[in-house]
Amino acid sequence: MTTKSHPPGLPTDLTGRVIFVSGGGSAGPGWSIGRASCVTYARLGAKVCVVDKDLASAEETTRIILEEGGTAHTLVGDVAEEAEVKRLFSEARKLLGPIDVLHHNVGVGKVGGPMETSADDFDRIHKINVRSLLLAAQEVLPEMVERKTGNIIAISSVAGMRYLGYPHLAYSVTKAANTQFIRMIAQQYANKGIRANTIVPGLIDTPRIANTVAKMFSENSLDEARAARDRQVPMGHSGNAWDIAHACAFLVSDAASYTTGTELVVDGGLTGKYA
Repeated sequence: MTTKSHPPGLPTDLTGRVIFVSGGGSAGPGWSIGRASCVTYARLGAKVCVVDKDLASAEETTRIILEEGGTAHTLVGDVAEEAEVKRLFSEARKLLGPIDVLHHNVGVGKVGGPMETSADDFDRIHKINVRSLLLAAQEVLPEMVERKTGNIIAISSVAGMRYLGYPHLAYSVTKAANTQFIRMIAQQYANKGIRANTIVPGLIDTPRIANTVAKMFSENSLDEARAARDRQVPMGHSGNAWDIAHACAFLVSDAASYTTGTELVVDGGLTGKYA
């Protein structure tokens, strides 16, 4: 008796695709969204450009991929500076070829409302969170149009959709801007073979949390802050970097070939709770 073979249930193979990940390092030891995404893409066969300002952090991501037998290169630079962006993409193309996927995973913030946010802080956060997306898009869109194929994914936040119990003005405004930026790209370039989508993470337990918003939930300990965050989520717990990385892998793969101009919310039901 012969056994009938079946194709994979979902066409998520990324073999040979070149993925440029802005923010592929981590803010501390462990799994950030950027690092988990890089590793996930590589496990699906992609060639990954791990881009970050922190050399050691980017190299750690690259090391993990290489040790698993994947393909990755480390690129170091500031994705908010135009000259640096041009250099980074030029180096990426020389190393791996044309960019198939831009994964924009850049975000900084400062806790505070309008009276606690200086104009300089607001400009700095906008430059890193939004201007960097513009510069990256300007680099990849011409070649994607020429090749009639391409994929752009940006990491936003539920903070760009809802007030989550504490003021985070500049970060929230810029993440909302990221979402609308991607919607505009998706509409303008849909008939040119280019897809663009946004991932909207909820409360995700990553190394960044210890350095930023944990103090808004507890002044005593990180464990208390995590427990307080968990209690906000209808599912009863925060997400992790892999929850976001797997959603990213779906959106950049052929499994999502008819999906563009949308937001995939990965939040354990949080935004529904505050609707």
